[in-house]
Amino acid sequence: MYAIVEILGQQFKVEAGKKVFVHRMNEAERGSKVEFENVLLVDNNGKVTVGTPTVKGAKVVAEVVSHVRGEKVLVFHKKRRKGYRKLNGHRQDFTELMINEIVA
Repeated sequence: MYAIVEILGQQFKVEAGKKVFVHRMNEAERGSKVEFENVLLVDNNGKVTVGTPTVKGAKVVAEVVSHVRGEKVLVFHKKRRKGYRKLNGHRQDFTELMINEIVA
């Protein structure tokens, strides 16, 4: 059983017992339970339910495992023959969620 759920403006495919990294949820404490009710699709062993736009009565229950930082992404700009070079680095903050159950 899996579901497509919208979390903080992004869509994720989630399954019970799996971990998902989403953009940082500042209001969520470690170890707390979080419920997401913007479920767009639910697949229950081949029986697919597509929402218009969301599935009524469906929700995803997750637990906040930790807040982590992602890998460093380097952004390099260069203009040839002009001597212009610029290097920027960025590390995104993520929240690690453990999906406990999908209620359809």
